[in-house]
Amino acid sequence: MNTRYEELNGLIPVHTTVSQVEINGEKVFRVTKKDKIMQFDENTFVKLDNLDFHNGIIRVKMLSRLLSDAPDFARGFIGIVFRVKQDNSEFESFYIRPTNGTTDDPVRKAHGCQYFSYPGYTFAYFREFGITEYEAPIHNGLGEWIQLTAVIHNEKAEFYLNEENSPVLAVQLMKHGKDAHGSVGFFSEIGTEAFFKDFEVDCID
Repeated sequence: MNTRYEELNGLIPVHTTVSQVEINGEKVFRVTKKDKIMQFDENTFVKLDNLDFHNGIIRVKMLSRLLSDAPDFARGFIGIVFRVKQDNSEFESFYIRPTNGTTDDPVRKAHGCQYFSYPGYTFAYFREFGITEYEAPIHNGLGEWIQLTAVIHNEKAEFYLNEENSPVLAVQLMKHGKDAHGSVGFFSEIGTEAFFKDFEVDCID
C-alpha cells in the first residue's frame, strides 16, 4: 500500500512544532524542535497517526536551514523516524548533518549521516565504543532539497540520497530487531529549521 501525505491532518508533533508553509509556490511541512531537550538523538519528531509500518519504502524530500539562534554545534540535523512505538518510547532513525557535507574538515566529513536507535543507541554511544558502521560521509549541504529514500526490511535498512544507485548508508542490524513496527515521521534536531515535501510511505507488510 503506497500512501502520499500532503496535509497536516494526522500528524502528531512530539517535542516539535509543525506547520505548512510555501517555498517557491509549493506547500511544504516546516518542523522545528519545541522543547529544550539539550541532548542529541532524542524523541524530537513529527509522526503519522494511525500508521503501523514494518517493512517497506519511505520517500521524502527535505531541506535544512540553521535557525538564527542555532548553537555553534548545530549541524542542520534533518531526517526521518520509523517503527515508532505508540507511546514514543522506541524508534529507529536516520538523519543527515548538511553542514558536515560541505566542510573541509575530514573528521566532520566522515560524520555526514547517522543511523540511531532510541533509546540508548545514540551517535555518542557509537562513538564512545568505536562503532563506525552507523555513520558515513555525504555530499549535500544546507539550503538544498535532498531526496531521501529508505528501504526497510526486517532488521536491515538502506538509505539513499538523491536517487543514487548505491546507498549512502546500509545498516545490517537495527537495534530494535526485525519484528519492530510502528509509525513513520520527520526528525528535526537542535538549531534546525526543517522542511519536508513529497512524503510517501509504501508499506509492504
